[in-house]
Amino acid sequence: MADAGALFPDWRTPLRDATNALIESLVVDHGDQFERLSNGLLGVLVAIEQGLRSTPPWVVLAVTAALGLAASRRWAFALLAAAGLWLVGALGQWDQAMQTLALVLVSVLVSLVLGLPLGVLCARSSGLRRLVMPMLDLMQTIPSFVYLIPAAMLFGLGKVPAILATVIYAAPPLIRLTDLGIRQVSAEAVEAARAFGATRGQLLVKVQIPLSLPTILQGINQTTMMALAMVVIASMIGARGVGETVLVGLQRNDPGTGLIGGLVIVILAIVLDRLMQAGGARWQGRRPGAPH
Repeated sequence: MADAGALFPDWRTPLRDATNALIESLVVDHGDQFERLSNGLLGVLVAIEQGLRSTPPWVVLAVTAALGLAASRRWAFALLAAAGLWLVGALGQWDQAMQTLALVLVSVLVSLVLGLPLGVLCARSSGLRRLVMPMLDLMQTIPSFVYLIPAAMLFGLGKVPAILATVIYAAPPLIRLTDLGIRQVSAEAVEAARAFGATRGQLLVKVQIPLSLPTILQGINQTTMMALAMVVIASMIGARGVGETVLVGLQRNDPGTGLIGGLVIVILAIVLDRLMQAGGARWQGRRPGAPH
């Protein structure tokens, strides 16, 4: 058998020791800052979660139907959206679904706050884009458990590292599609705006973002779907929700329980996806100058 050690240097120990030293330094030197960040995120999440869980289910169903009607102007669409959530309750997963929905909403909100500005900056700076894109590739391909280890050390187990893991996994599509949408705005439109004396800020707000809005909305949609895809992994570190149902089915070798949890995740994904697509299409159609 060939001796691989004679060909390859051993970089494991330096890399492992450097990583451990970095995380230990962050915990020791910046533990207070991470604790404040953790408390802030947890406060927002708990407020949303308690609001959803304390609201009577019929109110949530009515609001869902109203959103569906406002987005599509079709009663059938609105009733189907509400029926999807009704089915979640019929499967006995209403409370867990509200926990998952709160986690997804907070994760998407954090992704928007971080991803939209970064996507805009990447579109306006080729150098930054060359630096950021490999990092996005890493965020989407590295196994989640790899960065859950330092996240658990910095924030402890629970909902906050689950949010962090979800954001790391779900934010790249938003950044990529925001960058792509702005870069694909026609040069003629940009030159026309500049000819009328538009500043860089006006060019971005009044020309580039409106024209790239369909692509950006698609990025938000993809981020939301990928956030839902993380709920099972999030449940493994204490986030609970529907992912916990799937995890319990796996631990107890109970495929029926796992199927119920999986179906609920699929239903939530379909309802959110259809509402966002219908709302985005209607919003674009009502914008001044939008094609009819």
